[in-house]
Amino acid sequence: MTNQLIPIILNLIASVFGAYGQWLYKIGALRLTDQPIWKNYPFLGGMACFTAVMLLFMAGFRLGGRISVTFPIYALTFVWGTLIGVFIDKEPFNTAQAVGVGLVFVGVAIVGALAPR
Repeated sequence: MTNQLIPIILNLIASVFGAYGQWLYKIGALRLTDQPIWKNYPFLGGMACFTAVMLLFMAGFRLGGRISVTFPIYALTFVWGTLIGVFIDKEPFNTAQAVGVGLVFVGVAIVGALAPR
């Protein structure tokens, strides 16, 4: 069985790029009526982030990453996205969201801890 540590780390990095890419898509979407898509730099930045996500996925799989181990790590995208929404966009944060974020962390920690090294 292949060591999963590096593929897990690559998916963790991909989760940050994924969350930031979603935020850039949000910013870009708000500008779609004001400027053409080829001049919409947040939208293009979001595309670049998701290209990086796919490259990181491919690198992880190439190193023997198992999708059943590495992909759940990518679920942290939801956590990073929530943090971006709360701290950058000043969106409200409630108890249900806190419980959901906590459950994602617990699930990712279990997958990461039980993955073969």
